[in-house]
Amino acid sequence: MKNLPHNSATPILKSDSLVFPSRVNTLGDDEQLPEILFITSYPPRECGIATYSQDLMKALNNQYVSSFSLTVCALENEHEKHLYADEEVKYTLNTSDPASFRTIAETINNDDNIKVVVIQHEFGLFQDNESFNAFLLEIEKPLVVVFHTVLPRPDVEFQKKVQHILDRADSIIVMTKNSEAILKEDYTVASEKISVIPHGTHLVPHTDKNALKAKYGVKGRKVLSTFGLLSSGKSIETTLDALPNIINKSPDVLFLIIGKTHPGVVLHEGESYRDSLQQKIKELKLENHVQFVNKYLPLNELLDYLQLTDIYLFTSKDPNQAVSGTFSYAMSCGCAIVSTPIPHAKEMLADGSGLTFDFGNSKQLAEAVNLLIYDIGLRKNMILNGLHKIMHTAWENSAVAHAVLFQKVSGGKIELHYRNPKLNLDHIKKMTTEFGMFQFSKLNRPDPNSGYTLDDNARALIALCQDYKLTRDIEDLKYINIYLNFISYCIDDDGKFKNYVDVDKNFTPQNNSVNLEDSSGRAIWALGYLVSLAPMLPSNFTKKAEALFRKAMLQTEKMHSTRAMAFIIKGLYYFNRQVKDLDNQIYIKIFADRLVQMYKHESSINWKWFESYLTYANSVLPEALLCAYAVTNKEEYKEIARESFDFLLDNTFSDNSIKVISNKSWHIKGQDKHSYGEQPIDVAYTILALRKFHDIFKDEEYLNKMEIAFNWFLGNNHLKQIIYNPCTGGCFDGLEENNVNLNQGAESTLSYLMARLTIARYFGNANTIYFRKKLKATKLLLLKS
Repeated sequence: MKNLPHNSATPILKSDSLVFPSRVNTLGDDEQLPEILFITSYPPRECGIATYSQDLMKALNNQYVSSFSLTVCALENEHEKHLYADEEVKYTLNTSDPASFRTIAETINNDDNIKVVVIQHEFGLFQDNESFNAFLLEIEKPLVVVFHTVLPRPDVEFQKKVQHILDRADSIIVMTKNSEAILKEDYTVASEKISVIPHGTHLVPHTDKNALKAKYGVKGRKVLSTFGLLSSGKSIETTLDALPNIINKSPDVLFLIIGKTHPGVVLHEGESYRDSLQQKIKELKLENHVQFVNKYLPLNELLDYLQLTDIYLFTSKDPNQAVSGTFSYAMSCGCAIVSTPIPHAKEMLADGSGLTFDFGNSKQLAEAVNLLIYDIGLRKNMILNGLHKIMHTAWENSAVAHAVLFQKVSGGKIELHYRNPKLNLDHIKKMTTEFGMFQFSKLNRPDPNSGYTLDDNARALIALCQDYKLTRDIEDLKYINIYLNFISYCIDDDGKFKNYVDVDKNFTPQNNSVNLEDSSGRAIWALGYLVSLAPMLPSNFTKKAEALFRKAMLQTEKMHSTRAMAFIIKGLYYFNRQVKDLDNQIYIKIFADRLVQMYKHESSINWKWFESYLTYANSVLPEALLCAYAVTNKEEYKEIARESFDFLLDNTFSDNSIKVISNKSWHIKGQDKHSYGEQPIDVAYTILALRKFHDIFKDEEYLNKMEIAFNWFLGNNHLKQIIYNPCTGGCFDGLEENNVNLNQGAESTLSYLMARLTIARYFGNANTIYFRKKLKATKLLLLKS
């Protein structure tokens, strides 16, 4: 609802101001989530910090569930007041009124539910320094201050002003390493008090530029752009002066100036700056090469404009500008960047991620733009480097970093519980042709040259069958049919499989040089799983899968690959659910006994495993033995399954996180583990195994670990970065020591989806550990009463 007009010194009273519909506590109205109050400018105020705060809060609520309540104290002044439609706005603070500061401080202190106060600080927002200083001292809650500007080499008076804020804050957030260095060197702030959390950016689907250019009427143009609230500080005239030199070599260039004039500028100067730019455009005869987009764009439209941009120009003339959200957004949208050397630009554009030019130097700007227009290879590499560098700034990652900090500052009064993403099969469908699913992608764009594999199409068959079982989405049947037909394409008359198929549907020579047992086993698992769903799938699917399954089994007795045997057991386990056949049990015992013999040969007191090393897809081995037990009731299978699985869990889990075996070098018996190089497939297989162990042993700890493992995809990993991309529905290919591999190939995306569908049986958006704790507490209260 829209707020009624109110006294700016008085809290906005709302019946639902603390508990929001999307975050309501389902276990009782008498219990409130801990509150985090943001003191900030906020929409509809048109201000970079306002949109920053809104984006951050949205990201926090998207990333977490049943963890906190986020509210806003919106900053106003005597010249600018608003009506707030968003229910998050609980108070307003009139920064022109000393009494307003006192009232809000008192209100904050009297609200026991407020655990952390966050101030978004920019010097222009708090002009009454005396009232602001007193306000800081009056607040009795843990205080986080986010500095959007950090000025170096302060004079004595200015340093005193800033030092007061720094001394009062319990924690300080800045957005660049350069700002952190200034705080430490010029303001003597201790390192442990500072957190560097970059300005957030939006994940985008990286839509085809030509399609977007056609959509916005700039087809066939080489697009340069800049955006943001217009003011003279943007130094747009620097670009206008450079354009004749650029157009002389590239007549198809179009420069877009995106954004309305800053409201503060309009208040004091009107549109004089925009008028001066229009006059210069006429003087330089640039009318056909410059276009104003004179409005405050909605986010989706702004991101479209940035994605269609070939080269983004940042021409600010302020050498002390600490950070630019506009610059960050452009980089995340895949623009090549040319910028003045503000500290943020020098930090982000190093190592081939962009070009810089001197402040106001139009000649250098023109040279840089011309270089990028004609050196397409350089421009593409620059964009790719920029995307890898900027990815960690995604709002999802910013939310994780902020939440972890807020939890720490609150003294542990905030518990973090990840929100599980909605199911999204878009990327899988994008990667799939009428023939099958491509193996790799470049970022989120399918790479046809990578061809197809039996491995990936078998995984795809399992995942889409899982999805159909859960959702009964009729469109899934189309894809199940594609993947089933691909498996059929890869099997010979004698039951042998081939794995590698090129884009022209030819089997590649790689099939002759690589051991294909694991691929064959994975296909058998997929076929068996499809057959197990016979009651809900079209009969022609299950009949075809059963025939392929029986044909493939003819070759399996010769297989001795550990994982191939485990995959086959899983296939037989599922097949046996629908087709009761004595041969199923015989085959299961053959392969399970082989695993048991391997275990007895290799295991020792300190090494409870089937091999002398832990490699990839480890969880499938104990899971397969447990499946064998479920069919045969042979206790030995059950005992070794649990013993080996618990050994694996001890080597991959800490109290609150998972770190699977590195793909850089396997964990050799008697040697230390390699620390980094984790892949989604290993996390997913761990989740599948945990489900099976929980179902049979009814041990709640397996459920707890299942949730911890799934949260690895959502940011609970050593980099505190997302591995699943909610924008595309794809999953990044790996977690390295210092970065995430941004390509979203078939294996990683299907692994994520299999994991997501597996946990759906136990929890959707609700957090299992959180709600189990609450249910236990509720039961105890009922017993006591």
